[in-house]
Amino acid sequence: MQINPDIAADLSILTALRRDLHQYPELGFEETRTSAVVAKLLEEAGVQVTLGLGGTGVVGTLQVGNGTRVIGLRADMDALAMPEKADRPYKSKIDGKMHACGHDGHTTLLVGAARHLARTRNFSGTVHFIFQPAEEGRGGARRMVEDGLFEKFPCDAVYGLHNMPGLDPDEIAVVEGPQLASSDSWRITFRGTGTHGAKPHLGKDPITAAGTFLSSLQTIVGRVIDPLQPAVVSACSVQAGNPEALNVIPDTVEIGGTARAYSADVRDKLEAEIGRLAKGTAAMFGIAVDYGFQRRIPPVINHADATRRALRAARSVFGDKVRTAFPPSTAGDDFAYFADKAPGCYVWLGNGPAVDGALHHNTAYDFNDAAIGPGVSFWSTLVEHELAST
Repeated sequence: MQINPDIAADLSILTALRRDLHQYPELGFEETRTSAVVAKLLEEAGVQVTLGLGGTGVVGTLQVGNGTRVIGLRADMDALAMPEKADRPYKSKIDGKMHACGHDGHTTLLVGAARHLARTRNFSGTVHFIFQPAEEGRGGARRMVEDGLFEKFPCDAVYGLHNMPGLDPDEIAVVEGPQLASSDSWRITFRGTGTHGAKPHLGKDPITAAGTFLSSLQTIVGRVIDPLQPAVVSACSVQAGNPEALNVIPDTVEIGGTARAYSADVRDKLEAEIGRLAKGTAAMFGIAVDYGFQRRIPPVINHADATRRALRAARSVFGDKVRTAFPPSTAGDDFAYFADKAPGCYVWLGNGPAVDGALHHNTAYDFNDAAIGPGVSFWSTLVEHELAST
């Protein structure tokens, strides 16, 4: 892969930036230092900066020539509330927080592209560099949209990028259709009547009901959802009783979990079927139940035209190392809120091998600095192709 000389000359600065961001991770809606660093670098490059969307979000705008097409490029900035256990020179300096998903790298790639494009100005049109807070489950994209992101910065298309361990840094996956699942949460409380553990007939046991519900839960995916439609339902939390009172049947059992789907229809069915099972179980055991389903993040589904445009840029940079077949992830990404407002495409940039199992959200994970050059090249080429000056 040939890296543009202007980008290559910037790699030492960008690597230092990435490692600096890695040392000072900030959680969602707390990215004040990160936002300030990003804004300063964009302003120094001659990019117009808008602060405060979504709380700590940053939007950089670069307009060149008289082209009328406008596109948005998105990078997420937040870290995770988890410790960094791997020992490296730029290890997190903030206890209990680390960049375990590569958002330090994503931010760096988009800053690098903005710097390069501001210097070369080899396009005609407008590009918005969208630095989003709080991707990790705290609703940053939705907050930016609610704050008027697309009213203030209309886009004809919007693009997202995420690193992918297991792909080489000189590889990229650009695939039409579903890329990430919806990410929704559900909670159930079975309400019985507590009693002495030796006299269960005098109460209404919610624990036995919960056990029946949990054993039935996977029949939703196995027997209700179309086998050709992927779906996940997982119970991830069960709270009941007191381990110091093993002769007491409690009044309540609380269960919570996640549901994932790649289509609106399957998403609707998951919500309905979890509730149906909960209510049916409660009725069978003669107890009450509370059920709540929180729709958090829609699925990310790549638009055909936006994918075609991204694929053209990817092939220009990565050649035959572009993958057009790559399995979607059951993780979620609130980039979906952006792609709901404009045709969107979300691509996977190689991050190299997952050393010692260091995948996303692992305490030993690290963004691969070898991916900086390819990532900046992709973003820059995408803009130059999308907003061609001739």
